[in-house]
Amino acid sequence: MDLELRGKAAIVTGGSRGIGKAIAHELAREGASVAIAARGREALEATAAEISDETDMPVTPIVADTARADSVRDMVSRAVDVLGGVDILVNSAAEVGSRVAFPLPEIDVEVFRGELNVKVLGALRCIQHVAPHMIRRGWGRIINISGMNARNAGSVIGSARNVALVAMTKNIADELGPHGINVTVVHPGLTLTERYHAQAEATAAERGVPLETVINERFGANVLGRPMTAIDVAYVVTFLASPKATAINGDVIAVAGGYPRAIYY
Repeated sequence: MDLELRGKAAIVTGGSRGIGKAIAHELAREGASVAIAARGREALEATAAEISDETDMPVTPIVADTARADSVRDMVSRAVDVLGGVDILVNSAAEVGSRVAFPLPEIDVEVFRGELNVKVLGALRCIQHVAPHMIRRGWGRIINISGMNARNAGSVIGSARNVALVAMTKNIADELGPHGINVTVVHPGLTLTERYHAQAEATAAERGVPLETVINERFGANVLGRPMTAIDVAYVVTFLASPKATAINGDVIAVAGGYPRAIYY
């Protein structure tokens, strides 16, 4: 299937590693020109070079912090200058390795505020700056990367930030839909990224068990019985970013291998 992404211009925040990196790679592989944004210059530039070498597509690294309005403004401005516009925005930025699951007495309001600022308000800032460019073109795709904590208890901060992102997405989808802009949410489940793979290797070595044992214990508790990877998420996001996904707007797609016994409607 031709996803009709050749010639499209995309911005992926949180694009230097993990799910964001995999999404940027798939968009480039489908022919889109991509700008990736993150806070760490070294990892960002290395990822841009890697994706560009593997796909023969231009990938522009932009150092940016979604927690800061001025940084987001400058990021979008530079991306538009380099790419000639913007058709696709993937909001994948979030606090890496943040402690979002801890008991009620230990919840730190400042940590909570920081999580919301980067993930929820950060996505809002990006959308506010990107939307005018998409409206002028009469077409666009915005995909917000949330997470299954939106559907499961166990983390006050994790659930609150993800539910907030979903609610915000639906409101923005209703507003931008008439302009030809689709806004959707993707809920990855526990995903085996590079960081988690390294953690699993350390755990396996410490316990003296095979790496596959640790990975399956932690990441295989879904209906498929296998770990979900960043590329699994990227395939879904890339479809949602395409003209082929025009019928999906304001909705949530879970990419978690299927949670046993849960019914969502």
